[in-house]
Amino acid sequence: MSSWAKADLAKLYAALPWSAEALEGWDRTTETGGGYYESHRPDSAGRTDTERQLVDEMRARVLEPAERVVTHEFWSTCDDVPTARSALKHAATGDPDPS
Repeated sequence: MSSWAKADLAKLYAALPWSAEALEGWDRTTETGGGYYESHRPDSAGRTDTERQLVDEMRARVLEPAERVVTHEFWSTCDDVPTARSALKHAATGDPDPS
């Protein structure tokens, strides 16, 4: 579910204006003070209230699995939570914890 939610959120971001707020765009070249690379952004009208709400809802979907794991009651049974979380992280790969 989380990877689908992340992919859906990435697609949404790609379809939305680059800035959540209305901002002027820019053209920067190495000659005009752009540093070592050139960059360009068109003017952004910002996002509508509906678009902001949709982003908030989709971000919540992405964060939900992590919140469920981090706040699970199991962690209150562990003497050393960081070590237990690290062991869980490495359990799927079979690699020992590098620490």
